[in-house]
Amino acid sequence: MEILQWRVIPLLSLLASFLLLYIQTSSKQSNSECSLLPHEKFWILSKRIVTPDGVISGAVEVRGGNIASVIEGEDLQGSFTGGHVVDYGDAVVMPGLVDVHAHLDEPGRAEWEGFSTGTRAAAAGGLTTLIDMPLNSCPSTVSVETLRLKVEASKEKLHVDVGFWGGLVPENALNASALESLLEAGALGLKSFMCPSGINDFPMTNSTHIKEGLSILAKYNRPLLVHAELVPDSDSSTLLSDGSSDVRSYATYLKTRPASWEEAAIRDLQSAMQETRVGGRAEGAHLHIVHLSDARASLELIKDAKNSGASLSVETCPHYLAFSSENIKDGDTRFKCAPPIRDETNRQILWNALLEDHIDMLSSDHSPAATELKLLGEGDFLRAWGGISSLQFVLPVTWSYGRKHGITLTQLAKWWSERPAKLAGQDQKGAIKTGNHADFVVWEPDMEFELDESHNIYHKHPNISAYIGTRLSGKVLSTFVRGNLVFSDGEHAPKACGVPILAK
Repeated sequence: MEILQWRVIPLLSLLASFLLLYIQTSSKQSNSECSLLPHEKFWILSKRIVTPDGVISGAVEVRGGNIASVIEGEDLQGSFTGGHVVDYGDAVVMPGLVDVHAHLDEPGRAEWEGFSTGTRAAAAGGLTTLIDMPLNSCPSTVSVETLRLKVEASKEKLHVDVGFWGGLVPENALNASALESLLEAGALGLKSFMCPSGINDFPMTNSTHIKEGLSILAKYNRPLLVHAELVPDSDSSTLLSDGSSDVRSYATYLKTRPASWEEAAIRDLQSAMQETRVGGRAEGAHLHIVHLSDARASLELIKDAKNSGASLSVETCPHYLAFSSENIKDGDTRFKCAPPIRDETNRQILWNALLEDHIDMLSSDHSPAATELKLLGEGDFLRAWGGISSLQFVLPVTWSYGRKHGITLTQLAKWWSERPAKLAGQDQKGAIKTGNHADFVVWEPDMEFELDESHNIYHKHPNISAYIGTRLSGKVLSTFVRGNLVFSDGEHAPKACGVPILAK
């Protein structure tokens, strides 16, 4: 009997140790300030989980910042022994939004927006990944050195993950080694302007620069994003020769940037587009048209190029889908952007193009500025700085206006998560599937709220947003970034633990 006890007691102690280790690791407490949920392993339950295969009722297992499994089923409560469970009921669990077009303006112009305020707003809006534009920071991100400044400025300020586009400008466009160095340093792709950008150290490019940029990008399989407006040789002021020159009228501004500018730019890009086809000089590169505003001739040219085999995609923005020029009040410069918001008929055609997949994705083009630059008191549309401040609101705005067109949760995830992640080369983001980063937005589609002065807005300058004063549907409840609960019920995690994303 004593011999038996001598053998059994150590065995029981060993089993107890294993059991204790299992309990500890299966629902490990995290002391990190990165998350409002102190568990490294947990399950998320919902009756509406948006996956690549459709909307399911089920559960997502999160372990170590990644998605460990996705299970479909109605009654799963008894399946999670030893793991923490967060049950969101009927709320939608969707892949976190990926915004490929955000201006965070740091370093150099943090008084316009900065990494801290911009990414706090993103987290509150369900965006889990931002790709920062190479302007309007100062200096612009056009070299290895300026990219390093950008990354350094972002340290300990990121509430979501942030990647960086580099800039294609005349200075580097014809210098292959300079562009290759910028891409090898981690730029996810390049961005260029075909018209003056308004920023002195980010001059416009022509089709020759763009073709050379694409030939370098082809080696890295990365995209070139293009602001496609081409200014005619004649000065734009001639467009006001009919005497319509009330600078407080949006119609006056609209005449200075007609849809023909977008059409002319895309026509000029046709040759470059063809070089991205299989067998072309820039095969492997991809051309992406940002913030399409013109839904007529410009869109038809894009459709033709796609049909011919060009590696081409196009985005539009919520403000082009939500607003029409006829309804913008005199002097309300919050609505100034470039390209401009066009007429109601154009808005409806944009929606149809999005629903029919002729427009591939959505982006915010969050482009804020210091309040005084918007000239809200003067209301001068010709002199005010252009740009719509929108980062925190893009999910409810898209849903509120889109549900009138019958959009689905699957479409929303495709436009705001799946396709933008692919454009930015982020294979582990944009979809709820095993192995991906545990990036989620949890939201209530039917919950309405007034976007007014009492609403908690985290942008640097809340008052300059064109969306203030609207009633929206779709309230964000929680946002997870790599398994960290970074925002929940109006509260942010104490520490900013998002990471800079650099191409490898």
